[in-house]
Amino acid sequence: MKCLKMTSLAALAAALVASPAMAQSEDKPFDGVYIGGSIGIPAQSSDGREGVTFDTNRDGSFGDTVRTSLGADAFSPGFCGGAAYGRTPGEGCRNDKDGIEYAVRVGADMQQGKFVYGVVLEAGKSQARDSVTAYSTTPAFYTLTRKIDYQGGARLRAGFAPGNILFYATGGLAYAKLKNSFSTSNTANSFSDNGKTNGWGWSAGGGTEVKLAKNFSIGAEYLYSRLKDNDYTVGVNPGTAPATNPFLLVNAAGTDMRRTDPRFDMHNIRLTAAIRF
Repeated sequence: MKCLKMTSLAALAAALVASPAMAQSEDKPFDGVYIGGSIGIPAQSSDGREGVTFDTNRDGSFGDTVRTSLGADAFSPGFCGGAAYGRTPGEGCRNDKDGIEYAVRVGADMQQGKFVYGVVLEAGKSQARDSVTAYSTTPAFYTLTRKIDYQGGARLRAGFAPGNILFYATGGLAYAKLKNSFSTSNTANSFSDNGKTNGWGWSAGGGTEVKLAKNFSIGAEYLYSRLKDNDYTVGVNPGTAPATNPFLLVNAAGTDMRRTDPRFDMHNIRLTAAIRF
């Protein structure tokens, strides 16, 4: 019995000695460099009021009205915040696509007590697609579509870590290379565009990260992202259209068109994982 008690006391003493060492190794669980990734959904904000604006004299100033030879508004049927199914609004529009997104990230945190602050860089792909359509009285449709070719961001983050759980806020710069395209049922005019454009903006949000092992953590993150893309322009040129064509009445060389709203807004909801060093 005495031997058993001595063994138990020795084990307890060893545990007491070991406990501070273990606590010390984990008293800064979110301190250091990490690499990881994320996967999620880029849910777009509502853009039902989005339309198309025109520059009929090509002076670089948009907001002109394209008129027929009788003076009527050639685009009186209106617009839709999606891709046209047919030549008229009554045939409906295809909704914008959210899809999925995925990214790799690298970051560094510094922990002081329970407070954590750091920086994170990321780059990835997204399936988000955003379209807008204008309808003319011809009737005809004119659809401008943009997709995210690839995207990246650089953000600061700061949070509070009571143990192995980190609650944080984050915000910073956002960028995307946008792949633009144009489609129309108009076969009389010819069309030109400037293809890929750059979207610059910001993102902000917050999240939670949980340390599951000494070098591994998982989490959930929400970001609101706003990109601005005002560079994509479609040129409507003469083609085989007569001089009375509405696009040619003000300027015989043609008319330019672009979106009324350059913003590309998304609610990004993600799952994250990281390996820490």
